[in-house]
Amino acid sequence: MEDKIQFRKNFIWNTIGTGLNAFNSLFFMIIVTRINGLNDAGVFTLAFSTANILFAVGLYSGRVYQVTELNKEISDNDFILSRIITILLMMILVLLFCFCNKYDINKAIVFILLTFYKSIDAFCDVLYGIMQKNEKLDVVGKSLIIKSILSLTSLIIVDIVTKNLVLSIISVVIVYIFVSIVYDFKKTYKFIKTNIKIKKKNIINILKNGFFIFSISFLGMYIVNAPKYSIDKYLCENYQTIFAIIVMPATIISLIAQFLIHPYLNKIIKLYKEKNLKDFKIILFKIIGVILCCGIIATIVGYFLGTFLLGIVYGINLENYKLALSIIIIASTLYTLGTVLSSILTTVRKIIPQFLIYIFITVFAYMVSDILTKVNSINGAIISYFAIMAVYSLLYALYVKINIKKIFKREGE
Repeated sequence: MEDKIQFRKNFIWNTIGTGLNAFNSLFFMIIVTRINGLNDAGVFTLAFSTANILFAVGLYSGRVYQVTELNKEISDNDFILSRIITILLMMILVLLFCFCNKYDINKAIVFILLTFYKSIDAFCDVLYGIMQKNEKLDVVGKSLIIKSILSLTSLIIVDIVTKNLVLSIISVVIVYIFVSIVYDFKKTYKFIKTNIKIKKKNIINILKNGFFIFSISFLGMYIVNAPKYSIDKYLCENYQTIFAIIVMPATIISLIAQFLIHPYLNKIIKLYKEKNLKDFKIILFKIIGVILCCGIIATIVGYFLGTFLLGIVYGINLENYKLALSIIIIASTLYTLGTVLSSILTTVRKIIPQFLIYIFITVFAYMVSDILTKVNSINGAIISYFAIMAVYSLLYALYVKINIKKIFKREGE
């Protein structure tokens, strides 16, 4: 009974916290577009997307790997130190990115600050992993709620007063640092065994064993944002903002996957150990069913009301993008289905096949985004987004369908 109560608490608080945290990027975009204008919003959009790609470097193998790690020799302290190393790499990469692209000082500062903001997020994620392993996912959700509300409030106030994008982002960074120290550290510390010595061998194993998971996350962030980089290459900043506005509501579907998959990770790994394919399929079909229903509803609502509501929110006429928004939502639904399958395959340690899928999709995304955006402007970017997500979902569905029985087959059967 207590387990069921805790699971319910974990699910509810994690859903609210993850939702607010993800919606913050939407609210940030609205605020920056309204107060700072289309050009600043375009810079912010590309910088935020780049920070999210580098966030994959900071997370490296990520929380799924940490929570489902079966090697008891690897301590929480080992995971924490490995995360510090990857975060330092994350910050070095953003400096190189700005230098190679020859950005002016103001644009570079926006990129660096947003990457630093995501680096704090990456470090806190390893603390969240410790909490999740101890069945305290509700605490993680509460942390995300606090950060979301305070960071959004600080951005609104500072941006209204100063109309300065850099100062506004700095205020968000300060909020994240403060909450991480006074809440996350305090809640996590009691679960960390400080008497356990950090082992260099374990750090190397984490980085080595997590390489393919990291590669998948990194390439995954790229394929989602590939059309944005093509827009940056061939079109002007205001198109970047328009594309970001249209894509942003579609991320709601992706959020649903996070809501559903994280609370079930421990159950999935248990079913995998027991080789219980029947109950695993029940959970999988339940998650897929919810995502498809939400995708259908979102597509219908998006077509009839989406551009009208977005136009009111952002103060831009988007009626010409009604069909485009529906295409993006359908594409996001397909991507979310693939993401669910990816998380499950990661949980059962089927990494190499995923790596090969992502290599193929990355090459496909690079080529199709550049070609279609160059030829057909923003409509080409939208079509390329749909094509990328459709191929991604199809490849995952085919792999799982062909291999699922083999994955759950007991030794000796």
